[in-house]
Amino acid sequence: MDEREVINQGDALCSFYGDNLVETAAYVEDYYTNRIKVLKAKDMPFENSPQGILKHMIHEKMNTVENCVDIYMQFIPAGQASGKHRHLAEEVFFVMEGSGYDLHWDVQFSVDEKFTWEWDEEPKKFEWTRGDFVYIPPYVTHKHFNTDADNPARIIVIHNRILKAMGAAWYEQLEPYDGYDPDADPRELLEKYGMRG
Repeated sequence: MDEREVINQGDALCSFYGDNLVETAAYVEDYYTNRIKVLKAKDMPFENSPQGILKHMIHEKMNTVENCVDIYMQFIPAGQASGKHRHLAEEVFFVMEGSGYDLHWDVQFSVDEKFTWEWDEEPKKFEWTRGDFVYIPPYVTHKHFNTDADNPARIIVIHNRILKAMGAAWYEQLEPYDGYDPDADPRELLEKYGMRG
C-alpha cells in the first residue's frame, strides 16, 4: 500500500476548521465589544494568598482585553516577607515603594526519558529599591523580603499567562508567608499594617 492509499483510509468526518472560523469571529466580537479596556482601581480585587497580600490589576478571570499576562500589586508589610514559590513562566516585578531583596534558588534541569528538575541549595541574593525592575527566570524558586522595619513595600508583579494555555502553568507554593491565615480579609490586613485607610 503506498502513502496515498494509507492516508485515504477511514471514514471519520469533522468541521474543526469551520468551527474555528465561527469561534474566532465570536471571540473577536466579544473581545472588542464586551471586554474591559479601562479597569478602575476600585474594581481591582484584593486577595490574601499564601504568597502574600495582593491586588489583582489584570487577571484572566477579570474579563479584560489583555490575553498574555497577569499583573498584581503585592503589599509586603514593614520587615516582613512574601511566601516562597516557583512557576514555569518567567516573572518580572517593578518596585513601586520600599526596599528589600529577593532570594532566588536557580533551577537546573535535564531531559532523558522525563524532565528532571533540581534547585540550588544556596540562593542568590538580589537587592532592590523603589524604581527597580527585577527579572526572575522560569521555574526559579523565589521569595521577596522587605528590609525596612518601619515602612511597607509594594511591587507590581507580571507573569506570562501564555504557558497556561499550553498546559504548562505549573505553580508551586513551597511556603506561605509568615502568619498566613486563609480566612483573613486582605483589606483588614492592610489596615492592620498601615497600608490602607
